[in-house]
Amino acid sequence: MDEAFGRFLNVVDVEATCWADGPPPGESSEIIEIGVCVVDTDDWRRVERRGILVRPRRSRVSAFCSELTGLTQADVDGGVDFAAACAQVRDELRGRFRTWASWGEYDRRQFERQCVDGVGYPFGSRHINVKERFATAFGLRRGVGMSRALAHVGLPLEGRHHRGDDDAWNIAAIVAELARLGQPITG
Repeated sequence: MDEAFGRFLNVVDVEATCWADGPPPGESSEIIEIGVCVVDTDDWRRVERRGILVRPRRSRVSAFCSELTGLTQADVDGGVDFAAACAQVRDELRGRFRTWASWGEYDRRQFERQCVDGVGYPFGSRHINVKERFATAFGLRRGVGMSRALAHVGLPLEGRHHRGDDDAWNIAAIVAELARLGQPITG
């Protein structure tokens, strides 16, 4: 069986430009980091971790955003443009063929907003909202934040919260724990 059709899951987390009081005139939120953790669903192991820095076109990294993510304007100026980042996800991480998952719907919606003007959507149609699946698995009336979910199942927060690659890694740990508890995340 081709590895792209079912065995591997791409867990994705994005960071985007943000401001304490909304964007300055003429700016809008856009992705500045794409974090991906590949999970082998045969044994629910995290097998690859990637962070892709993305150079924004319509906004700048605010002090608030730097405080939250640890990313500076200089960091993202060294990144790739959004189209190249999407191509990496699509081609190197087989994004169009693998089911992908994120914590909530924000990441999916942000990609949908930005994939315009010739930038192809890097994913197929199979998306899993891990936050929703987690809430269902534990009988929670509403979803909790990722760090709270980690604590709920006794897992440590690894790395820096609000960094794409670290958050994707941590979300993938939750996915693996759900599978261990008999609640596997599948398309």
